Amino acid sequence: MTTPAITIHYCSQCNWLLRAGWMAQELLHTFGTDLASVTLVPGTGGIYQIAVDGHLLWDRKVDGGFPEVKELKQRVRNYCFPERDLGHIDR
Repeated sequence: MTTPAITIHYCSQCNWLLRAGWMAQELLHTFGTDLASVTLVPGTGGIYQIAVDGHLLWDRKVDGGFPEVKELKQRVRNYCFPERDLGHIDR
């Protein structure tokens, strides 16, 4: 089994770097060395997408805004580590 790599593609014109960085920090805090990487990719045109190994987990335009950290962690867990308990986040 390979270690998942997460990509956060954010709009630099919209100044969403801090949001993307915070989300990356939260994912690394929760999943740590179980992840191969969390990569921030600047873009334009209002993009904010989060993918795991190319599988789109969140798209701001489709999902209606930005994910709550709780929901993002649950989506990453459900896709990558379905057996994992996220503790208080799951309650």
